[in-house]
Amino acid sequence: MNPFVRTGNQSLLALFHGLIERLIPVLCLIVSVLLWEHEFGPAEILLGVIVFALVPPTNLPYRRPPPGWVRQITASWALTVGLLMLLGLLTSTLKQFDQNVLATFIVLTPLVEIAMFLVLPHVLVRLVAMRGEHVAVIIGANELGRSMARSILGDAYSGTRVTGFFDDRDADRLGEVTEAPVLGRIERVADFVRANRVHQIFIALPMASQPRILKLLESLRDTTASIYFVPDIFMLDLIQARVDTMVGFPVLAVCETPFHGTTGAIKRMTDVIISLTAILLTAPFMLVIAAAIKLTMPGPVLFKQRRYGLDGEQIMVWKFRSMKVQEDGADVKQATKNDDRITPLGRFLRRTSLDELPQFFNVLQGKMSVVGPRPHAISHNETYRKLIRGYMVRHKVKPGITGLAQINGCRGETETIEKMEKRVRYDLDYLRHWSLQLDLTIIARTVLQVFKDPNAY
Repeated sequence: MNPFVRTGNQSLLALFHGLIERLIPVLCLIVSVLLWEHEFGPAEILLGVIVFALVPPTNLPYRRPPPGWVRQITASWALTVGLLMLLGLLTSTLKQFDQNVLATFIVLTPLVEIAMFLVLPHVLVRLVAMRGEHVAVIIGANELGRSMARSILGDAYSGTRVTGFFDDRDADRLGEVTEAPVLGRIERVADFVRANRVHQIFIALPMASQPRILKLLESLRDTTASIYFVPDIFMLDLIQARVDTMVGFPVLAVCETPFHGTTGAIKRMTDVIISLTAILLTAPFMLVIAAAIKLTMPGPVLFKQRRYGLDGEQIMVWKFRSMKVQEDGADVKQATKNDDRITPLGRFLRRTSLDELPQFFNVLQGKMSVVGPRPHAISHNETYRKLIRGYMVRHKVKPGITGLAQINGCRGETETIEKMEKRVRYDLDYLRHWSLQLDLTIIARTVLQVFKDPNAY
């Protein structure tokens, strides 16, 4: 069901689940220190704080973990450990930790997480049962109301039973309603609620039904049931939908960036750490590449092109120059497989993605992110925004050096509208499902694909 219309214990269970996932590594660190009878000093305290803040949630459903969940937990923890080790080496703090403690901590944490996912579903079922069952009715046997009923009925952790629907339409207009019985017309809701100890009422009527909704709310003033309005915008394609309060007014975010508040700070901190590390590690290669470009073609070493950044603002993106030309006008031709504009050195740089290395400086500037939708030339943006629905939504986040589309084969020339549509679908999926774990996974897969991507040319 939609995460912003919660029934039963959904909010509590989500909070419990997220807190447990962050506490497990900290508890495993404490246990590791105690097992080796090592002093729990400032270094261990700092590591515990960093781990609690940095460890990404697995986003695995606690109800029924999907296939490959053990591998996903292990891979996520391996990426986190790699980042922690790199941070320790860069700051020269790794030697302050007892090696036995670290080894135990690294091995113990994923084992405990796996055990948690085996045990947690059984614990949560008992927690929900302790609270008791909520009885609910849904106003509106339309697609939205029926979809919500199916979600509630299919969720053993909601602790909610849908007694039935109320709808003013005749049976022949409603068709077959299989999720729950239709109990009558909307005018009967208040009497039914008072007579049957209904705890929750979900109003799933279209927004156009405002007069009926106001009349219904007036009739329900004499009941103790909790009333929820499920607007029909939830049938739309939402991006990071959430309920918030602004200047004292409740507002519903329909299309929002995932990077606000704490998530924005985590994203920026990760970008700075990874981009600084990449620049330090690749500085010698960048110097060699710059010299090679200067020796093999006239003109500047860097290629600079205007592209759209966050919220559609123009930014200047840097790359090592791989072509004889430097197009940045109203008509920019995409690179093709056997493009004669690409130099021999440039072909190697593009195939290995080494031409993208200067963009880590764009990340440090705050103009780009390590992971995000790839920026396109402005002329291409202006073309595709008219052809592809939701194209500009991808600019709700900073553009990235790599992204979800790129690791799924959507790289290189987009000679057909279908190819660009597929790329945009991945970009929007990234906005919907962002997590730090997803970013780290994309980075790891990008590194593995650098030398074997057939679309890199």
